[in-house]
Amino acid sequence: MKRVSQFLKTAVFLLSLHVVGLLLMSLFRLIEFFCLHGMIVEKGASILQAFLRGLWFDNVVGCYILILPMAVLLIAALLGQVQKGWRQGAVIWYDILLGIVLMTSAANIPYFHYFLKNINASIFGWFGYAGTTAGMVFQEKSWWGYILLYFISLSLLIYANHRIQKVFNRWIGQQTTDSHSWGSYTTRGVITVALLALCLLGIRGRTGYNPIKISEAYYCDDPFLNQLGISPSFNLLTSALDDMRKENQELHLMPYPQAISFARQSLNITGHVDSLDVLRRQVTAEGAPKKYNVVIILMESMSGKLMQTFGQQEHLTPTLDSLYHHSLAFMNYYSAGTHTNIGITATLYSFPALMSRNLMKGTVTPHREGIPTVLHAAGYRNSFFMTHEAQYDNMNAFLRTNGYDDIYSQEDYPRSQRVNAFGVSDHFLFDYALGKINAQARKKGPWMATLLTISNHPPYVVPSFFHPKTKKPETQIVEYADWAIGDFLRKARREPWYKNTIFVLSADHGKVVGPTDAAVPQSYNHIPLIIFGPGISPRQYDGLAGQIDVMPTLLGILHRSYSYGGFGIDLLRRQRPMIFYSADNQVIARSKDRCYIYEPDINRSFCYDVRPHWQLRVNRKEKQFSPLRHYVFAMEQCAEWLYRKNQ
Repeated sequence: MKRVSQFLKTAVFLLSLHVVGLLLMSLFRLIEFFCLHGMIVEKGASILQAFLRGLWFDNVVGCYILILPMAVLLIAALLGQVQKGWRQGAVIWYDILLGIVLMTSAANIPYFHYFLKNINASIFGWFGYAGTTAGMVFQEKSWWGYILLYFISLSLLIYANHRIQKVFNRWIGQQTTDSHSWGSYTTRGVITVALLALCLLGIRGRTGYNPIKISEAYYCDDPFLNQLGISPSFNLLTSALDDMRKENQELHLMPYPQAISFARQSLNITGHVDSLDVLRRQVTAEGAPKKYNVVIILMESMSGKLMQTFGQQEHLTPTLDSLYHHSLAFMNYYSAGTHTNIGITATLYSFPALMSRNLMKGTVTPHREGIPTVLHAAGYRNSFFMTHEAQYDNMNAFLRTNGYDDIYSQEDYPRSQRVNAFGVSDHFLFDYALGKINAQARKKGPWMATLLTISNHPPYVVPSFFHPKTKKPETQIVEYADWAIGDFLRKARREPWYKNTIFVLSADHGKVVGPTDAAVPQSYNHIPLIIFGPGISPRQYDGLAGQIDVMPTLLGILHRSYSYGGFGIDLLRRQRPMIFYSADNQVIARSKDRCYIYEPDINRSFCYDVRPHWQLRVNRKEKQFSPLRHYVFAMEQCAEWLYRKNQ
């Protein structure tokens, strides 16, 4: 046995590196728990289960890193090659790959806090805007702690690994060369095969028919604890691989013919079916067209839960709350998704979210019909104002392709006004837009202006002249964002064009506010919608509504006839029994009384009673929820059909 010792010490050296990796990954999970444990809603769930499943997933990641150095060093040691250079190479390998894993773990904490889901392949869409993304990360002070945490953990990793290398260099160097007998080779060979087999089993994660998947982490009904057990790097890797798999590029919730038939029936579409545009119908207006100007404001991350109207205790949004009592205001209005690009395509073009897919991007810029194209054809001059660079999310190309004449962005503003990676503050955007609107109003013909705000998105920058009443940056920025809208409206009222203009105020999506009440918190999709202007009677609309309904509702107010292939309805002429939306990897349908959430990746449903209070239904197979399931499956599958035909 003495002759086998160098080989065994090499194996122990590799396992030591593996254990260091597991400890550091577990440390990040512990830090994430302490930072975000307030998100736990199921108080009786076992927290230990999340950590045990997390260790399971971390071991999978660790075995992926271990397999190559284990194969190289053990085979080399089997042949009697145990020089320092082999161990040096293994340490460098671990420093690099585990350093990337730890970076993912550090980034996952603020990512999860913002999106209520683990970091996934959608972040690769940000890499095309390296400057903006870097600015967003480094300019948000609340993230500096996680950046520092990463560098501390990386330093610990490098120090521990090199200490291990030094100890084993000395220990192995004290031993004479292993035996070259056939028996020794056989013993070392058997051990090598056994350890490599165990490592491959670790990569696979389980002995069953299929390797480990993220569904193994789900053990309760608490969204935070379920996802706490998933290694962020594992989630990122698997989501990237899934995106590359052909079979995962397309939604398969139900057969296309069944989905299309149901969607047409739900939207009262009859007559000929165009296979390329299955929802196409002609909408005929009542009365002569109204040539009102239009101002659409899309507020960044403005959840309804930030407003006193919907129960917020702090008075953060006096402007919006006041408008809710003096306008056509919608009480049960939901965003189509959880990203700005989805908010734009749903609100302006009546196309729903398809999970996390960016519908403004493509090898060829997609064509969409919507408010801008209909009004452009009617002689409107359309302008879009954003705070950041025009190429972000392909906005410049997409908007110009689909009905907008003028795009104003970071490139048009003075460099001195840029406050962070996303460009200028809201008040500057509104003042700049007001000048351009006044210039357009002096010309003949109607016009539309769309303004996309950004301040309520990290990194938060509250201007020095604004004095908020609250203490937290997350609420101070909401106060400022609301003030900026109020300031714009006060200035607009002084202009001659104001009395001939329809205003639409909405949000691109919401954000997590307060306790997480469901697998997809209501606050992430429940957002404000306010419409006011000439001929619009103030009232609070209590029916269900979604961003996809803005186009037909607004064009109905303007008495515009148009050909339409979208998913919305004119809310002033019809009411919705149900609405559907999504949150990256989940699709949701809800009625006044119930909410159904489905996650295709793990084939899991979450069913909730909404009235008299929000409550999870343990029995998810109850028939009461089947209409919601069928509805969202049909609508999403029909949207998939239209998306692919458009592509």
